[in-house]
Formats: sequence, structure tokens, C-alpha cells
Amino acid sequence: MSFELAAASVMSGLTALIALRDRGHVGAETRLLINGASGGIGTLAVQMAKAWGAHVTGVCSTANVDLVRGLGADAVIDYTKDQVVDLDERYDVILDNVLNHPPRSMIRLLSSDGIYLPNSIGQGSRWFRGLPRLARAAIMGLGRANVALTTLHVDRTNLGELMAMLDDGTIEFITDRVVPLDDAAAAVEHMRSRRARGNIVLVP
Repeated sequence: MSFELAAASVMSGLTALIALRDRGHVGAETRLLINGASGGIGTLAVQMAKAWGAHVTGVCSTANVDLVRGLGADAVIDYTKDQVVDLDERYDVILDNVLNHPPRSMIRLLSSDGIYLPNSIGQGSRWFRGLPRLARAAIMGLGRANVALTTLHVDRTNLGELMAMLDDGTIEFITDRVVPLDDAAAAVEHMRSRRARGNIVLVP
């Protein structure tokens, strides 16, 4: 792995690691739903969860079904054909990297003691339009729903665990594109389009 990709793996890699390991306590036989499974965090989360023995269902578009399945997902939901909120399945953990559905609709998919992990500011044409939805998800955690927010914590232990998984091939860092810093605005727009397959890396 190049220096640039290694550096770029830290944010998405540690976010996935902390969300699943520390907030969701994902392990053997955990039934995990990942909304946004083909994005930067989602592609790493699928691989981590499978390495820990979880049963993983990924949500993505038609174009990314094969990618998510190839990363090890046990089931893949194509959101252009089926609405995840209409499912009859129940999950122990939901990692929601998109927040394109009201939190209450997603929480309905949880098992009785399941954990909902909102991990996005939501969709919209402005950066912070989704914040109220994220706030509502957090507030619901004060009631019957178990909601946990992920705080990125960079330290030697977390970096070491991430590095070990990348080094031994447990996880692969999926890259959509590598673009020069001068094209950062276009890269951000591509990220906001929700069409990125994996991570977008900026280089000097």
C-alpha cells in the first residue's frame, strides 16, 4: 500500500473499527445491516464484520451489488429495487452511513436489544441539512431505542489494529479515485453524490 493510501485509510478505517468494535460490539453471529455498504466506511465495515464472524447485509445501488458481495456480505439489498425500511428482517446492529430514512423507520428493523449507529449528516443540498436527523437519532437513544454515536479516536492501539488488518489482508482499502488537491472541490461533489465506490483520496 502506498503512503497516500495508508494515510487516507485512517479516517474511514478507524471510524468503521470504532463503530463496530466499540459501539456495536460486533462479533460472531451478530446480524449486522450496513446502509451505504459500498462507500469508504461501508466497504471496510463489511470486511471487518465478516472477519469477526458477523452475518452482514449490505445496502447499495445496482452498480455496486457485485462489489459488496465480493467483499463478503452474506446478503445485498439493491436500494433501487427494494426499500430497506420495508424489510421484515431484524438486526442486532445497524450501521447507517447514509441517513436517507427517518431514524424511527430504521430503528424498527432492530432486534429487541439492537443498536443503531447513525454515521452521517444525512442527505441534502447543503452540508448541514441532515444534522437535525442525526440529532433526532441521538435523542431517541434516551428512550427505548439504543442509539450510539461514533467518535473518531486516533491512538496507537487503534492504528495498530487497523494496520494489522490491512497488512495481513483481512481488509482491503477500496479506492474510487485518487485526485490532486487542486481538484478537491470536484472530489467533494462526487462524494456528496453518494456514487463513490470506496474511498476518494486527495494527494498533493
